[in-house]
Amino acid sequence: MAESKKVPELRFKGFTDDWEQSRLSELSTIITGTTPSTADKTNYSGNKLFVSPADIQGNRFISETTTTLSDKAFHLSRVLNPGTLLFVSIGSSLGKVAQLADYATTNQQINAVIPDKSIDANFTFSLLEKMASQIKKQSAIQTMPIINKTAFGNSITVFPKSQEQIRLGAFFLNIDNFIALHAQKHDKLLALKKSMLGKMFPKAGWNVPEVRFAGFTGDWERRKFGDVFEEYSEKNHADLPPLTIIQGGGTVRRDESDRSLQYDKASLSNYKLVNEGDFIVHLRSFEGGLEAATTTGIISPAYHTFHGDNTDSRFYYSFFRSKSFIEVALKPHVYGIRDGRSIDIEGMKTIEIPYTAPAEQRVIGEYIEKLDSLIALHQRKCEALKQLKKSLLEKMFV
Repeated sequence: MAESKKVPELRFKGFTDDWEQSRLSELSTIITGTTPSTADKTNYSGNKLFVSPADIQGNRFISETTTTLSDKAFHLSRVLNPGTLLFVSIGSSLGKVAQLADYATTNQQINAVIPDKSIDANFTFSLLEKMASQIKKQSAIQTMPIINKTAFGNSITVFPKSQEQIRLGAFFLNIDNFIALHAQKHDKLLALKKSMLGKMFPKAGWNVPEVRFAGFTGDWERRKFGDVFEEYSEKNHADLPPLTIIQGGGTVRRDESDRSLQYDKASLSNYKLVNEGDFIVHLRSFEGGLEAATTTGIISPAYHTFHGDNTDSRFYYSFFRSKSFIEVALKPHVYGIRDGRSIDIEGMKTIEIPYTAPAEQRVIGEYIEKLDSLIALHQRKCEALKQLKKSLLEKMFV
């Protein structure tokens, strides 16, 4: 029986040669890092990069680290050049791959890979990512997933000639750059939203916010939650769809949710109506317990529903999920510990919350909604590119 050709399923035009087989150690130099003694505190009193698995979490290039070393400790370790490839060799992060953007050293849980001059570094980065899934499968049978330096070096790899390596390496580098670009935009928008929320609501003791849209003047008010939002309990709407509440994600129809929640359909007449834009509170919920309904439907009678006339739920939603509300204003009305925490609804109704004219609420709410849409857009693009990359790694590598 003829041996099958060692070629990928998908290939750039013009390349037809078989790929060659070799051990990883025959194509590169592999170095295991070390950890300087923690007994000498001066080892960590510097600004030299010291990479641990915690620094490799899906980001291709490492330009900063959570831990740094002094000049002395750094130069006593094996200093790695920019461009060196890193492969996490132990624990839950096993198989994560990164590339140094600056000089650095690593701890012993990372294998540094320095490709030979005849092997393209960008190609090798993608090759390591392709190898990772198989290495993880082999390591999963152990209590602590691990691959030692020798076994890692003995891993069998298949690679093409130089020009095809360069094309593949550059192609996947471009995908990683696009992923990083959308991730950066996502993170910048999150930071902008956090900053603006801190400025568009009055600080403690202030009557007006630091930043305000044109055309709005006058002091904001402080009103009790129960005066702004009225609790209602309307049942006998079994014809409406039952909803599932997602913390941080509004509401979804149960029949469209990926959560397999069981419920007695005969009891639906006892479920409570909730209208889009109203707030839902669960006595034993986390993250503050308040969620906004993004659809109209019915919810479990264990929830409390609140409606506010002349209010914009987008405006209040960000405030109700802020640390100042959850950890300061709401805290005195939460009792119990951990998963047993409960909210005193009557006490919550006495909390003073900011109030401004509905027109200003609406403008702020629209601004926040636009930011959220852009944040979600870049998140979706990141995920789509990651899925595309995963598929192409399978098809463009042997």
